[in-house]
Amino acid sequence: MTETIDLDVLRDELLTLGAATLYEASGWDTFLPAQIQPAWSGARVVGRALPVRAAAGDNLPLHLAVEQARPGEVLVVDAAGAPHGYWGEVLTTAAQYQGILGLVIYGGVRDIDRLEELGFPAFSNWIALEGTLKDDPGTVGDTIRIGKATIARGDIVVADRDGVAVIPAGRFPEVLESARARAVKEAQYMERIRGGELTMDLYSLRSPAVS
Repeated sequence: MTETIDLDVLRDELLTLGAATLYEASGWDTFLPAQIQPAWSGARVVGRALPVRAAAGDNLPLHLAVEQARPGEVLVVDAAGAPHGYWGEVLTTAAQYQGILGLVIYGGVRDIDRLEELGFPAFSNWIALEGTLKDDPGTVGDTIRIGKATIARGDIVVADRDGVAVIPAGRFPEVLESARARAVKEAQYMERIRGGELTMDLYSLRSPAVS
């Protein structure tokens, strides 16, 4: 199933639908913690997940992931949420050479001006100066969990200024169809609102009259 998903064809559509719509359409805990936000304004990415687990304050697994990644992947890293600069300009340059599309990390990044200049989408819960060790290899490619979301290699990552959604690859076709339908319905709602209708009525939020 995952091999039939052509993200090059779908990328613009997925970015237009956005992480929020895809998460809501999934009906599943596909969202990463709200603290994970774009490291620079305008960062957006769509790609396949390469899960990485790193010990707090150790970025050796990120170096290993850059070596092992396939073109078109996005590194999704559980770095224990620690405020260290796990990633910066050097790893970004190496990652881009390997065809890595972006980084999502439950941890910190630095050199964000250079990341923006290089056009490398990075999402993190810290901008942090503190350095890291390079002792613990962690894991690369094994399934991880960040917050409520479980991330396996090949899952679909959509990240934008609203946050990060990771859609299980096996469920992606149905989620995409649901997201498309949701977008059409919301466009219809917007037209009705512009015509004077209230959200209380659109969403049937009024209590039944008491007889």
